[in-house]
Amino acid sequence: MTSPPSSFWAAEAWLPDGVARDVRLTAHDGRIASVTAGVPAAAGDHRLPGMVLPGFANAHSHAFHRALRGRTHADGGTFWTWRARMYALAATLTPDTYLDLARAAYAEMVLAGVTAVGEFHYLHHAPGGTPYDDPNVMAEALRTAAREAGGCLASGDEHQDQGHQAGTEQPDHRGDGTWLHVSSRRAGPAARAPGSGDILTQPVPGAVQVRRGGARLAR
Repeated sequence: MTSPPSSFWAAEAWLPDGVARDVRLTAHDGRIASVTAGVPAAAGDHRLPGMVLPGFANAHSHAFHRALRGRTHADGGTFWTWRARMYALAATLTPDTYLDLARAAYAEMVLAGVTAVGEFHYLHHAPGGTPYDDPNVMAEALRTAAREAGGCLASGDEHQDQGHQAGTEQPDHRGDGTWLHVSSRRAGPAARAPGSGDILTQPVPGAVQVRRGGARLAR
């Protein structure tokens, strides 16, 4: 098997101070180790065409919604008809099918240049509403999907009040008490850094964290 390149050279790259020319990058263990602008390419560098940009971040994902594509607007539809189909789909998912959907969604993101994703995860129970013995088994499916797709997954605690259209039955949303409540894997202070494929449970500097009562900027 051919080893991936460990050094790269770009004619142009977007750096913190703006566009820079003649940029050389080195990588170690799959992570960027150094970035140097204004230098010629070295022997063996992999040349990157066009403008090289940092990986993008998708700050709001529901990976399982991938299965709804093209299936909710045949007759125009409304938010409520879409929501009914979304809940019907959610009621069928298992850790294995959740993994398949999330892996495909995250792989598409990576191919499009998205290397970090904030997943709004609220599926915790088995079809029928029975809790799993491992309360984080569905979250582990997301973690595995991100690792296998080559992206970084961030999952945090979220909350949204329950609500429904007048005259409609409140569906079984398979959550834990509140409509949205992420059951994150708690890794403690040693949570791995971005790029590891692990769910991050520590504040990420500069990231927006959603908390009950509003969002705040992590310090």
